[in-house]
Amino acid sequence: MLDMTIREFAAASASKAPVPGGGGVSAMCGALSASLAEMVTHLTAGKKRYAQYEEEIQSVMKQAEELRVRLLECIEKDAEAFEPLARAYAMDKNTEGYAEKMEACLHEAAKPPFMILEYCTKVIELDERLAVIGSKLAVSDAGTSVMLAHGAMYGACLNVRVNTRLMKDTAYAQDVEGRAEALLEEYAGRAMNCFNAVRERL
Repeated sequence: MLDMTIREFAAASASKAPVPGGGGVSAMCGALSASLAEMVTHLTAGKKRYAQYEEEIQSVMKQAEELRVRLLECIEKDAEAFEPLARAYAMDKNTEGYAEKMEACLHEAAKPPFMILEYCTKVIELDERLAVIGSKLAVSDAGTSVMLAHGAMYGACLNVRVNTRLMKDTAYAQDVEGRAEALLEEYAGRAMNCFNAVRERL
């Protein structure tokens, strides 16, 4: 899917094809969020006005690039994890080993959206700094970035939940859900605070 054009990706998401779905689209939004954060660093680096932050800007730049790459990879990871789950859904429930197969597939399908959620929290952390040290000419892009990450987190969290809710291993499911919800609760607030800080700086 990474070789699709923007039009092709949007059309595939709009179709009845199972992927890219909420997980893949959340990953794409997260990747675009990271790309905007990275752009802010490029527009800040080397400027005399922000020379005191040059070393940190360079560090943020590298982190944003890595997150962009990883979030794009999550589009494929999410699709790959869904394929065996889709096959499991199509199995006769009376088939020997059905329950074990379904449980394993649900565990794997929950991993990519949890990764997306975690990566988006890292983007938000970068945006928090860029809201302060990024070029004022590009700070609106940091605000756009943080809100894209904010939305992507919610989508990722839902895609964790849609898999954990069907797991028979309730202790594991509750642990994953709890960690996802805790991240969402913390970073949703931080994202909004960052957005408001950007608005005040404009």
